[in-house]
Amino acid sequence: MREPAFWHRPSSLTSHLLRPLSALYGAVAAHRLQRTGLDAGIPVICVGNYHVGGAGKTPTVLALVAMLRELGERPVVLSRGYGGRLRGPIIVDPARHGAADVGDEPLMMADHVAVTVARDRADGVALAKSQGASVILMDDGFQNPAIAKDASLIVIDSERGLGNGRVFPAGPLRAPLSPQFARTDALVVIGAGHASDAVASAVAARGKPVLAARLQPAADTVAALKGKPVLAFAGIGDPDRFFRTLRASGIEVKREQAFADHHPFERAEVEQLVAEADRLGLTPVTTEKDLVRLRTQTVLASLATQIVSFPVTLAFNDEAGVRRLLADSLFEARQKVFRNAG
Repeated sequence: MREPAFWHRPSSLTSHLLRPLSALYGAVAAHRLQRTGLDAGIPVICVGNYHVGGAGKTPTVLALVAMLRELGERPVVLSRGYGGRLRGPIIVDPARHGAADVGDEPLMMADHVAVTVARDRADGVALAKSQGASVILMDDGFQNPAIAKDASLIVIDSERGLGNGRVFPAGPLRAPLSPQFARTDALVVIGAGHASDAVASAVAARGKPVLAARLQPAADTVAALKGKPVLAFAGIGDPDRFFRTLRASGIEVKREQAFADHHPFERAEVEQLVAEADRLGLTPVTTEKDLVRLRTQTVLASLATQIVSFPVTLAFNDEAGVRRLLADSLFEARQKVFRNAG
């Protein structure tokens, strides 16, 4: 889905005309948030957004996976598998699944951690536990009440914030902010911008931690691209963030092409991008997530070998503080299980 431009303007006639629909959608979403979900029997940590689209959930999930392992945990990621055809529950296997089967994000994460894809998240919990999970990391699903969460970490991009701050379809919010704030255990602010300052202040005023983080490109990829002008393209939630990251890394972006999030690339599109890059003497570069979609489609696999992936990881400014937050959340979740058993 390509986000409408008016979502990111302070006010517009279109947004104003859609407010009645937003009020209805928001009321339903707020009511759903009140429901009590399934108790998974093991700790569940959710990484989500207040709004539709991406803001850095996947690198955040992978960063938390690494921290949980340092704490001696066995995390399994639970995803809905957006963009994939398989309903699940299924354990993602990069050797036999493609992005069209399970979605690009689950496939990308499966190189680092066990990932369960399930449209019915309750079924996904059962499968994750059967894989020996000591904790479930939910990739998205914050607004979905099917499973009770022991901790919810909300990711926001500091450059984009929440757009016009209105509920879908008048704006990008998935539900009114007040009930979402009430279920937020920590806010993860990615980047050094200021568009998220008001949200961060509101979360901090509720006594919840605000965690600063940054995206770190792979050093070897940056070194390999230095001095090589590039043609950059991306079909993610915020393509502009990808282009900014390239430039901030000292890479000369001569051409850029943005596509909608999870864009299903056609062969002709990719051929045109590669041909244009070749004609202009540029190196074609895309995100790790986009390249996963390209290389797992038979008709695009050969073209994918001509495109450079630009992977990033997420680093928290205060890693020790995040580790304490995780340890405390796990302890409280297990104490709750113990009390309920008694």
